[in-house]
Amino acid sequence: EILLRLVPAGQHALVTGLKYYAAVEVPFTFAGNTTDLLLARTGYTGEDGFEIFVDNDAAAALWQAIAEVAEDGELIPAGLASRDSLRLEAGMPLYGNELSREGNPFSAGLGPVVSLAKESDFVGRAALEALKAEGAGSTSGRKLVGLKGLGRRAGRSHYPVLKDGAVVGEVTSGQPSPTLGYPVALAYVDVEHAEPGTALDVDLRGKPEAFEVVALPFYKRVK
Repeated sequence: EILLRLVPAGQHALVTGLKYYAAVEVPFTFAGNTTDLLLARTGYTGEDGFEIFVDNDAAAALWQAIAEVAEDGELIPAGLASRDSLRLEAGMPLYGNELSREGNPFSAGLGPVVSLAKESDFVGRAALEALKAEGAGSTSGRKLVGLKGLGRRAGRSHYPVLKDGAVVGEVTSGQPSPTLGYPVALAYVDVEHAEPGTALDVDLRGKPEAFEVVALPFYKRVK
């Protein structure tokens, strides 16, 4: 409803019809001009939301225009730190943490994102087919899981994950969950310890802290 106040009436269908994880160019009217901007609907906070991509020199004017068309209580500005806690609670991976050039989509739980059913070739296809054949992320190697803290201390990126004192994984993201009230973390752990309910420890600077493997996402809004 807020975005439609900045988009010409004839183009409203571009906004209302945009599917989850899709993007489209949409004309926005702000600062006295109408400009095509890239609009995406990835909802990286775990909510159904939009992202607008704009040139740096137009960002302030767009921000101001959105603030001006929003009615009282419709919008609350939030910073990057809150975005990161929200995406973690929603179990969404972040490049540089859960995703990297050394990892693969199967271990990260993103196998369906890469379609090997398509007939055409693409960069990396042979490598991914080999990984899928050997059961990466399901029967071999490590798998991305959610960890629920049973205490008050949070695991952080690169902290070792332990089983009976032996290292079986590594935390990729972790912090206290403002919504749930206890620490949560994402971690890659050996497949044999990846089942929900598995008791593990995180090495917090030399002291083991109890965690439990849980199904993702940690939090999902009930509608």
